[in-house]
Amino acid sequence: MKKRVHEIAKERGLTSKDVLAALQKAGVEAKAAASSVDEDVALKALDGAGNSASAAKPAAAAPAEPAPAPSKGAAPKPVKPVPAAGGGAGGAAGRKRRRVVIDSQASRREHQPPPPPSRPPRRRGGRRRRPLLEEPVERAVVEVEPEAVKVNSGATVREVAETLGVGSGEIIKKLMGMGEMATLTQTLPDETIEALADELGQKVEMVTAADETPEEPVYEDTEKELVDRPPVVTIMGHVDHGKTSLLDAIRETEVAAGEAGGITQHIGAYQVHHDGKSITFLDTPGHEAFTAMRARGAKVTDLAVIVVAADDGVMPQTSEAIDHAKAAEVPILIAVNKIDKEGAQPDRVRNELAAQGLTPEDWGGDTVYCDVSAKTHEGLDSLLEMILLTAELEELKANPDAPASGNVIESHLDAGRGPVATMLVQRGTLHVGDSVVAGPQWGKVRAMNDFTGARVQEAKPGDPVEILGLDGVSEAGERVETAENDRRARQLAQERAHRLKTEALARRSARRVTLQEVFARAKEGELKELAVLLKADVSGSLEALQDEIAKLPQDEIVVNVIRAAAGGINESDVMLAAASNAVIIGFNVRPLADARRAAEREGVEIRTYSVIYKITEELRASLEGMLEPEEVEESLGQAEIKELFRASRIGVIAGCLVTDGRITRGAESRLVREGTVVWTGRIGSLRRFKDDVREVEEGLECGIVLEGFQDVKVDDVIEAFETKQIEKTLE
Repeated sequence: MKKRVHEIAKERGLTSKDVLAALQKAGVEAKAAASSVDEDVALKALDGAGNSASAAKPAAAAPAEPAPAPSKGAAPKPVKPVPAAGGGAGGAAGRKRRRVVIDSQASRREHQPPPPPSRPPRRRGGRRRRPLLEEPVERAVVEVEPEAVKVNSGATVREVAETLGVGSGEIIKKLMGMGEMATLTQTLPDETIEALADELGQKVEMVTAADETPEEPVYEDTEKELVDRPPVVTIMGHVDHGKTSLLDAIRETEVAAGEAGGITQHIGAYQVHHDGKSITFLDTPGHEAFTAMRARGAKVTDLAVIVVAADDGVMPQTSEAIDHAKAAEVPILIAVNKIDKEGAQPDRVRNELAAQGLTPEDWGGDTVYCDVSAKTHEGLDSLLEMILLTAELEELKANPDAPASGNVIESHLDAGRGPVATMLVQRGTLHVGDSVVAGPQWGKVRAMNDFTGARVQEAKPGDPVEILGLDGVSEAGERVETAENDRRARQLAQERAHRLKTEALARRSARRVTLQEVFARAKEGELKELAVLLKADVSGSLEALQDEIAKLPQDEIVVNVIRAAAGGINESDVMLAAASNAVIIGFNVRPLADARRAAEREGVEIRTYSVIYKITEELRASLEGMLEPEEVEESLGQAEIKELFRASRIGVIAGCLVTDGRITRGAESRLVREGTVVWTGRIGSLRRFKDDVREVEEGLECGIVLEGFQDVKVDDVIEAFETKQIEKTLE
């Protein structure tokens, strides 16, 4: 009889991870906790794992035999272990061998000549003795690479000079040499700072405001301090596929009834309980906020649940949600909703998603599928169980006794309460009265509400809470941390605000990724992949564009299309491109107003075209531009030496007959003697009779003086040639 792995683990009192390890060791294919395996085979594998573990203990203890104590007064000596033929005889043989070694050394010393007498003290005025020669000791020279100097992103000329330890005038001089004029207080782009460091022979590491704060500072926690925390699950999918209704059915509340038009207008964070464990759900309006948080470096989500309607199938926003979840590198779980409706086809959904690389476990893949119905509550327990099993394999832990830290899920300005921020605590415990910093905002926690609206005094890891007391509205994904006091919180917030302002200036002055910079960086080995986001007016044009891009040679740079969709360029596309360092290419579409502003703010390049071959031509030209030019040698002509003449000031003059082509003054040439090249250089002088000429054609005689070479002989051949650099082209 077949059972799922997590059911067998539950019956045996083990974790799913241990059962999976035992099955894989026994050669049974089981990829996830929801995989079905034969129960008898699984029990045999578990028993075998237990027997091998118990047999390993005496085997490990067998060699630990007490060594015989050394005799009193005997000096211990390091002895190489000698393989013994058997018990005590082996020990005796070992001792006998040691005595023979000592005796042989003693007899050898007896036959050696006596050591030379000690050198008498040197008398004053005597002849200096030559010191004894000693073999030089080779010392390995280890080249230590200079450590990278950390430079804040958006630093000014003065700050760069102080960090690199050079004068401001030297920095300005280097910038002028690079074609840029800058003042002491001008903000420099990151690329310019790196170029300056290369000019000065130093190594720098650009640090942004998001990089300064560790995302999960668990490295300070010991294993005893860590406890299990609830998994954070993001619900994503196409509009009207039942995301909020499914969440309503899970937590048994009517959230959708209070929203305009039944569409989610804000980000909500809710918590449910199943089998004594908690699960935190994030209900997002699609995936804009999900990408916005990831663009700021906030790794909030542990698991993404993609909701697909069984009667509708995979839609454009479904594919977009899958792209965002894959880019965030989080586990994906598929919830096939509306299976109670007439015309529902769950297998059709599985076929369409399998074509996108999400193969179900029943078909040999590793993606968990759950058939659910938000209306009849069918399959909800199975969905929650699969979420907990997937989270169990992730081993999510946090330290509740550390200073509280987390991320802002959403924030808004309330008319009566002021700035309100929904925070997800990821580490530590947050209390009312704590001083907190949320990016450029700070404040003291005046009150906290849980997801039901009830007042709470503390929030533990994994709990979503609504906090009051910040001095401004924070952006989604901002890092929240506690400070020692209000003064320290205000100082950190002001520093953060200054950093964000300078970084925004640096982004405006230099785009994050442009098409030319991509290939320049790829040529230096820094970038091997070009991320492209494609948007077109219709799906037919999009497919044709993808086919043309796939035909481009991608030996040196791989063109990775992270998203391809029909429609205008919106803000969500810009945020995905910013998070993935991608270039947006639009065909017969234009960016919306909010997308254009977001692109300027984030430094994302948007290129729009109306002719499809222009796109591939530009990509091909950029690829060809990074190829090294090929050097090709083109023969000009040959001349055979018939007579030699000597001149006092000039040296040896070769009287030649041009047998092929033409000979040009100053051309590169080689001297060939009996088929062997004896010299390569340039023709220094070329004459016809007494006149200097520029070139001599075939069939004419001339006098040639080779530049810096006099050892010429009759019948030698002078070959004139020129070297050209030809740009490589892609086949």
